[in-house]
Amino acid sequence: MFKPRPHPCLVPFDGSFRIADAPTRPTGELLAEAATRDSLDELRKAIGRWQRRLHADGRYALLLVFQAMDAGGKDSTIRHVLTGVNPMGIRVTSFDKPSKTELSHDFLWRNVVHLPQRGEIGVFNRSHYEEVLAVRARPGLLEQRRLPPIAPDIWTARFRSIVDHERHLAESGTVVLKFWLNISKGEQSRRFLRRIDRPDKRWKFRAADIADRGLWDHYMTAYEECLNATSREFAPWYAIPADDKPFMRWQVAWLINDAIQQVEVDFPPVAPETEVEIAEARKKLKRE
Repeated sequence: MFKPRPHPCLVPFDGSFRIADAPTRPTGELLAEAATRDSLDELRKAIGRWQRRLHADGRYALLLVFQAMDAGGKDSTIRHVLTGVNPMGIRVTSFDKPSKTELSHDFLWRNVVHLPQRGEIGVFNRSHYEEVLAVRARPGLLEQRRLPPIAPDIWTARFRSIVDHERHLAESGTVVLKFWLNISKGEQSRRFLRRIDRPDKRWKFRAADIADRGLWDHYMTAYEECLNATSREFAPWYAIPADDKPFMRWQVAWLINDAIQQVEVDFPPVAPETEVEIAEARKKLKRE
């Protein structure tokens, strides 16, 4: 089973992560690492080659989870990092406001039905984590869920459910990597203004984004507790500096490659009887 190697962006498993100490721009060791590693283009080509082996092997799946504040760069990171993957081998799901049907199930249900099958790469643009982040920062959303009483604490109970769920996925052959794109409040403001000023981006503007910005501290508290409670060896979180978009995309691609190199997938061997059939087919084709 995949286990992450030490990395400056890795959220530790001992509950010691502090958002106040997490950089929103690359510094020191991260900058030095970026200067010596492969380019983004090389990294995404490597992901594409690995996905072909993943599909042929058929024993494993890869799930990539992206969370961020609005304008954090989730969409563009997914697009830039995974552009080299065969579209038939990848499934990207964006989660917005849950439907009435989704709310009638447990909070993990709507995500479970979109999990990648073996041989696929699955991408969650937002995810089950919204139910311990947005719902926690905006208590009115929890009231709408009409849940039975949960003791002693709904958030502790949900963290436990998430950890158990992701452990089950890992033990069943799904490599789970989770990326929190850590944007600063100042950079978010600049991106919102660009979104408003550019006609080709203005359609993405939502008044709710500004309302959520007013809850920034509540979100940061929710993120810090969530990341500490759910970063595990079998499903690690990475806090990626997100103010610098090119670095952010490169770092995500590098971490994906670092993880998949540990998963031994390859094209399956051809059975002896099939080798005979291949030899006969070659002869027939050459005679034509």
